[in-house]
Amino acid sequence: MNKNIYKLLVVSVMSILFVQCGDGGKFTIAKGKVGELTTLTTINDLNNIFKNDSIVKNLSEGNLGANYFQDDDEYLIYEKGGKHLLTIIPQEQLDSTSTIKSIQIYDTRYSTKMGLSLESSFEDINLNNTITKVETSLSSATLFIDDLNVTISLDKEDLGLKNFRTQKISIEQIPGLAKVKTFIVWFN
Repeated sequence: MNKNIYKLLVVSVMSILFVQCGDGGKFTIAKGKVGELTTLTTINDLNNIFKNDSIVKNLSEGNLGANYFQDDDEYLIYEKGGKHLLTIIPQEQLDSTSTIKSIQIYDTRYSTKMGLSLESSFEDINLNNTITKVETSLSSATLFIDDLNVTISLDKEDLGLKNFRTQKISIEQIPGLAKVKTFIVWFN
């Protein structure tokens, strides 16, 4: 009888651990980590990590190329169903041994331990993270979160600003319901 109780206890603990692990961290964002990608991941590793997904490569032409508008190589990661997951930019262009410079998040399943994701509102971001700086451009306000090495941009229209000026915006001026426009994790 004690053996059966022991087996039941072991199975229960294993089940709880399995449920808590969920996706195995496939969609977890942390400082220096996006899913299985880390600061040590090279461009060569992408084919293995995303072997069940599709990778579209938009390669720059480097210093010798005629395409002056594309500075960086881009590796766009799509699920087999066609959903855009990530866009990965390497540190060094045209170098398969390069590590990753940045990752733009396109899938709402990617989130931090505190729930920061593409679906977060400014109120969620501000409540659970330390915003170290706000910069404005013609069409957006960019939030810098140094604890995660992340930048998040908010559309100026969500901020109630329809003009295309680069006026300074303070954290206090941003409405709580403003939504995330872009979410980029930096590995440098």
